[in-house]
Parts: sequence; structure tokens; C-alpha cells
Amino acid sequence: MNKLAPPPISEAEAQVMQQLWERSPQAADEIAAALGPQQGWQLATVKTLLNRLLKKGAVTAERDGRRFLYAPAVPRDAWVADTGLSLIDRLFGGRLAPLVAQFASERKLSKDDLAALKALLKEQGHE
Repeated sequence: MNKLAPPPISEAEAQVMQQLWERSPQAADEIAAALGPQQGWQLATVKTLLNRLLKKGAVTAERDGRRFLYAPAVPRDAWVADTGLSLIDRLFGGRLAPLVAQFASERKLSKDDLAALKALLKEQGHE
């Protein structure tokens, strides 16, 4: 990971971030209303997750009367890229070929997948 890499975000925190990436700013009660039914979370759980994300610098909070409005401080694409690279580093020693081989052994690559991989290789100068 580089010096400006997004902070590590847990799976539960990622659910809150996803909600904020879809629409922000939002108050904790709005996030709880959106995620609570599907996750089984109470408002206190969402507030705990938001506080963790605040400490990590992943979200910002702005006072709005008696409540705070939260917004992502980390762009979704930066988090996805960093998380993907971190996963590849951890599981495959940073090598892409074993990742693709593992994926291909679990799921058949479609013609579109193969065409996209070929186009990517060509774009990278590896015809």
C-alpha cells in the first residue's frame, strides 16, 4: 500500500461506507434506517461504526443542529483499488496470474471475460 492509501475498513464499516457513497451527507439515524432492517443493526451500532470510521479518517462529520451529517472522506474507487491490491498481495503474493487461474478454476470465464482480458493485455503492451 502506498502512503496515501485509504484506511483499512472492516466488512461492517464497508456497509456504512457503501450507504454514504450512494448518498451523502446522511445522519446516523438515516443510515440506521437504511441498513438496520437488512443487517439487524440498531442506531447504537451504526453510531459505533461511524465513530470508528471518523477515527480512521474515512468519513467526515458536520454538525447540523443537534445531529451530525456524515460523508465519505475516501473515494469509493480509491478504497476498491486499495482493497483489491491488498487482497492480491495477501493471497497471491502480488501476482495476478494465480488470481486469474484461481478464479478461472472456480468459475468458467465467459467470452466477454476473455475478450476483456485480451484487450487489457494488449493495452498493457503484452500482445
